Amino acid sequence: MKPLLKISNLSIYFQVRESRFCAVKDLNLVIKENEITGLVGESGSGKSVTAMSIMRLLPEPKASYGEQSSIEFDGQEILNCNHKSLRKIRGNKISMIFQEPMTSLNPFHKVGDQIVESILFHKKQSKSNAILEAKKLMELVEIPEVDRRFTSYPHELSGGQRQRIMIAMSLSNKPKLLIADEPTTALDVTVQAQILDLMTKLKDEVGMSILFITHDLGLIQKFSDNISVMQEGEVVEQGDTKSVFSNPQHAYTKKLINSEPSAKQETTSKENSFVAVKNLNIFYPLPNKNFFKKEFFHAVKDVNFAIPKQSTIGLVGESGSGKSTLGKALAGLIDYQGSVIFDGQDVSQLSSKEIKLIKKDIQIVFQDPYGSLSPRMTIGEIVGEGLDVHFKFKKSQKDERIAESLRAVEINPDDRFKYPHEFSGGQRQRVAIARSLILNPSFMILDEPTSALDRSIQIQVIDLLKNIQKEFALTYLFISHDLKVVQSMSDYIFVMQNGYIVESGPAKEVFSNPQEVYTDKLLNAALRYSTV
Repeated sequence: MKPLLKISNLSIYFQVRESRFCAVKDLNLVIKENEITGLVGESGSGKSVTAMSIMRLLPEPKASYGEQSSIEFDGQEILNCNHKSLRKIRGNKISMIFQEPMTSLNPFHKVGDQIVESILFHKKQSKSNAILEAKKLMELVEIPEVDRRFTSYPHELSGGQRQRIMIAMSLSNKPKLLIADEPTTALDVTVQAQILDLMTKLKDEVGMSILFITHDLGLIQKFSDNISVMQEGEVVEQGDTKSVFSNPQHAYTKKLINSEPSAKQETTSKENSFVAVKNLNIFYPLPNKNFFKKEFFHAVKDVNFAIPKQSTIGLVGESGSGKSTLGKALAGLIDYQGSVIFDGQDVSQLSSKEIKLIKKDIQIVFQDPYGSLSPRMTIGEIVGEGLDVHFKFKKSQKDERIAESLRAVEINPDDRFKYPHEFSGGQRQRVAIARSLILNPSFMILDEPTSALDRSIQIQVIDLLKNIQKEFALTYLFISHDLKVVQSMSDYIFVMQNGYIVESGPAKEVFSNPQEVYTDKLLNAALRYSTV
């Protein structure tokens, strides 16, 4: 059977200042009709660059192709196409779902209008027919309350709904090839499962092929027909998915397959609670045109729990369940009603001076290190910033503490004069951990610290956090929607749904015998895509 897409000897170069960087080297890839091909590898391996080259989206002439390079789609050479021919292909015959829908969708336009625009650009029909077609697509991707959501802006939708809108736009012209670039990375496990099931269903209904790009081999194993593994711009292994997983040949493929978090074996059982929460409620004011009547959203509802000393509590639940809001309240970043007792002291009863001392002992590591680290400061300045608030050190003492913290997270202290953009995602997360660690806290809140990282880098960060916990006698609240990571880190599990803690207990018990239907649903969705 004639291939739909045939990539031959593809080499991609980028002009960086005075040098030329080779991002992809002699890549060969074939995708047949009505077939799902998985393209996997760690960040920086060249996956997304390869995908964007198929639609000629790279910034030419800064990006250029090797003389022997060829991308043939449905018998047509893409690399020789003029702009008029490319416009007929892009969004019509080849569509792409980008990794982050919030940055791909226009925040100033309603989502329905954006789907309609995509239809009208490639098809000659009336706007009224395009609106009807757009609404049918929204129904196809299972958006609830289509008429209301049609007039919503991107920020008014959940992450899963925004991703469904991106899929609807991609399918608006029934493409022959759909390129899905990390379409489920930042989604909850239940939404992730829904998106993958939806894409499989639509593939059969529309009869298209899919190039599925991800760093998660668990997804690829269940979802793809064939797989290509990329490392440092080269394809190091190819074959049908079943054969590659059952008998991987390349060391790098073996490493990726084995990069699955294993369940924590030792459970810390300290009876004395270090952090306790009693009747905690958190309200957010809602925008309201009525000046005399204020309305509030009840985000966290009557939460009670205790965290034993030197243990790890895993806090899990879907987006919007109240996990991060609860973490921010414990860190003293937002107001709350109820009591937070830290090391025997009720925080609400303390003076501002006493609260300042406690804040030194409670540190938080945020989900996105690139967003939480100032791009204008060196990592040395970032890590040492808290020392100026809580201590009076001489410059030499401060430099030594910064060096100690960087060494603790396995970053060379000589790199402290570099800026965040000069580090990988995993390294930036280590810097964020060092920034919290330098104040010698006793309690750390880890809010989705590994969700944006490759699985192999996740393992490194998890091991680092475990080692730090032992060395510095830390207590953790670990917030995540990735239950495989939570299982690897946690002694106890708290499950949140709609602001309530609906289930709690030792991690082994919750994972092996969940009592609540909601917990069982989360576990089934998460462990369904495990490679182990």
